[in-house]
Amino acid sequence: MAKKSTLRYILLGLLNQSPMSGYDLNQVFGDEIGEFWQAQHSQIYPELAKMETAGLITHHIETVGTKLEKKIYCITETGQLDLKNWLNTSCESLPVNRDEFVLKLYFIQDIADPILLETVSSQLKLHEEKLAHLENRKRLVFPSEKEIEANYGHFLILDHGLKRERDYVSWLTEIIADIEQKKRNLRTLNQHFEVSFFVLTNRTFHFELD
Repeated sequence: MAKKSTLRYILLGLLNQSPMSGYDLNQVFGDEIGEFWQAQHSQIYPELAKMETAGLITHHIETVGTKLEKKIYCITETGQLDLKNWLNTSCESLPVNRDEFVLKLYFIQDIADPILLETVSSQLKLHEEKLAHLENRKRLVFPSEKEIEANYGHFLILDHGLKRERDYVSWLTEIIADIEQKKRNLRTLNQHFEVSFFVLTNRTFHFELD
């Protein structure tokens, strides 16, 4: 059986909330949905055309201003049924984790390699920025229990994202602390070695003089 497009169900879910133009749908992917699923402008419009051909959605034309026309898409009863069936189907596998940063870590073998600290520090900055963004979104979208109860699924996704980013930041911070501690230990060891070598050399020198 051919694998169905997840994008199709995202679009159906959004249109089930309210009719939208292609532009509006694209904007949602740049904001809310984009937090956990990415889709490009070039993917959305062809999928909308396929969905309309399949009878899952329809569209009507609205005039904006005096001349600008735009398509407003609406979900059909067939589309609502397809969406309901999808929601009632359990996920049978875990998503594939494709994290380029983790892949790079796998190939850095030496803790003293300067690339390691640079790579981890760069990643920490990105995740701190992401965490700050999600915290701001939570304050903005869910200022009270009323908004949480009205959009509980969305709240759960945002809360999951916050927990994920906090854990990631904590993990990266621990890695950096471990690297720096091991570097300090190595410097101390080298200093002890240099002092021991100097003392040993000095004693040998004095022994030869005697």
